[in-house]
Amino acid sequence: MSGLGESYSLRYVNQRRIICSRTVADRRESNEKPRTSRVLEMAFKMADFAALRQTMVDTQLRTNKVTDARVLAAMAEIPREIFVPEDRASLAYIDEDISIGKSRCMVEPMILARMIQATELGPEDVVLDVACGAGYSSAVLGRIARAVVAVESDTDLAGAASARITKLGLDNVVVEMGPINAGWSDQAPYDVIMVNGACGEMSDAILSQLAEGGRLCAIIRGEGGTGMAKLFVKSGGVVSSRGLFDASVPALPEFDLEEGFSF
Repeated sequence: MSGLGESYSLRYVNQRRIICSRTVADRRESNEKPRTSRVLEMAFKMADFAALRQTMVDTQLRTNKVTDARVLAAMAEIPREIFVPEDRASLAYIDEDISIGKSRCMVEPMILARMIQATELGPEDVVLDVACGAGYSSAVLGRIARAVVAVESDTDLAGAASARITKLGLDNVVVEMGPINAGWSDQAPYDVIMVNGACGEMSDAILSQLAEGGRLCAIIRGEGGTGMAKLFVKSGGVVSSRGLFDASVPALPEFDLEEGFSF
């Protein structure tokens, strides 16, 4: 996939030729903003977002122990701004979780990056992205992994996520709709499972979908509501876990009071 700036430049050259062929009278007869203005406005916005994206990588990720070149490259490329409501696009690169409604959020960039890094995600891995919400995490995962199955229980969010994934040309990512605490057994087992939100505990249903040697990263809430990112690893048919770092993100109600392992 070509860079956003390069593809825009080609489009702009073609649009400029069309614009130059229009007469002043044509523009006066139209109530819309002159196309030159609209194209230039788009260019400035794209440049601004590209700068914000690079700043996010340099100041939020690199300075917080994110060293995996594949993770850094994916998050430097995926346009986070298209995954939030248009009137909140200017907030897309803040170092906080962004609520997208429906008990879902876009996890803070640094936390997402460190979670992906902890799984040691590789180009041959098949991934399950649980509670994909707007689809941003799935897009980032899709830039690194061989295939990503994203699951979301909300119809509107799943439809919007799928549309964005298609717009970006990520044909190795598919969005499925279903109960998030059930995972997506049709394509199991998975080499990596990511969970976007805090969980009271992890369900047996999802843990059972890990392949041998598979890794699952989730934020588990402890007493008092404090959270910790944990890495679950399946080895010899047994799942064990270890704490990674403190993290507080909005909870996923579907993962409260589940019958399952408690680590």
